[in-house]
Amino acid sequence: MIEAQDDDLIISEDEIDEFVQEKYDNEDPDAFFARSAFRVVYQTNNFFLPQVRDMIAKGDAINIRPEYQRRLRWSRQQKSRLIESLLLNVPVPPVFFYENAAARYEVMDGQQRLNAIQEFFSGDFALSGLTALEPLNGLRYTRCPPRIKRALDRATLSAIVLLLESETDSNHGTSSVKDIRRFVFDRLNTGGRRLNAQEIRNAIYPGPLNELLVQLSRYPAFTNAFGIPPYTEADPSDYYENPVRQKNTLYATMRDCELVLRFFALREPDNIRGAMKAMLDRTMDRGIDEDEVGPNAERFVSRLNLLTTLFGDDIFLLPEDSRGKRRVSAALYDASMVAIDQLWEFKDTILNDRDNVFQRLEDAFNREDDLEHLVGRGNTADAIRARIVIMRHVFMPDEP
Repeated sequence: MIEAQDDDLIISEDEIDEFVQEKYDNEDPDAFFARSAFRVVYQTNNFFLPQVRDMIAKGDAINIRPEYQRRLRWSRQQKSRLIESLLLNVPVPPVFFYENAAARYEVMDGQQRLNAIQEFFSGDFALSGLTALEPLNGLRYTRCPPRIKRALDRATLSAIVLLLESETDSNHGTSSVKDIRRFVFDRLNTGGRRLNAQEIRNAIYPGPLNELLVQLSRYPAFTNAFGIPPYTEADPSDYYENPVRQKNTLYATMRDCELVLRFFALREPDNIRGAMKAMLDRTMDRGIDEDEVGPNAERFVSRLNLLTTLFGDDIFLLPEDSRGKRRVSAALYDASMVAIDQLWEFKDTILNDRDNVFQRLEDAFNREDDLEHLVGRGNTADAIRARIVIMRHVFMPDEP
């Protein structure tokens, strides 16, 4: 059986085979391939490790900042084992780049490897957990003997570059670089540690909306509400290197950006259909223009600020569980943000009725059906719409 993510729809493999067979029964495979297939244009390069280090350091050829892909998750031992493999000349998987319009390489796959190489050459960590070269444990690059440095200088990393020329036309429309990049990225993401849905969106939908999600995920009221370490570094380029933040699950998995995205996806009533993943994917695919960044940022921040004023430290918190613990609910966040957005013209009335809002929310928690929706046990389109309605009534039971 194949189970649709975030939904209760179950589709059997036999049903899928029957659908595919019926759809293409009258298609000649050879003609279909000639008409529809695209071919990926790529080139393979081998880089010496010092070249990799220099290109990353200069930032004019390769940018490995996490906005291009997943956030950094490799442990020191994982980084060390990569360095050990390079010292032993053990083949490591190639990194994959795509060439953007500015003739720069953007990382499609291999960010963790590139970061490990850059960090070791910069002396940011000492080797640990080595087995084949155990005596090297505890060694930093700055203290490496000449023979080891020479071995690293001779080591190479293969890179496969997806070129802009991959764009192609077909009778079914244009396969753009973005389409092909998405296809290749999905095929690359079949082994090792799989990327989650938001990491994939982050990689294949670059642009103003993706950048806005990253920006808003750093907003103090947001990080405070979800327990993410605040962004206090003086240099924004140091944000992703904070070791405490890297241990935060929401940050490390990019769920913080996904939470921001959920507001923009769910505030459009027509988009609440199908599975949550499909709603989020559609919103990222649609994107926004540069001139829409400011208004969208203001909308998100103003709604979050009002809810912070309204609920204070209790923002998005569910009632105590059997262990006396309270947890933040993404479902309650969704419903609260969208409901307050829909009732924005009545914001002053809602703020002035703060005590009653608290009481109505407590009453909703005490109703079994309402609580089921607000804890997010159902993530279907109907469940999402239902909890938005619940929060609308919490804010304004007699809304016009």
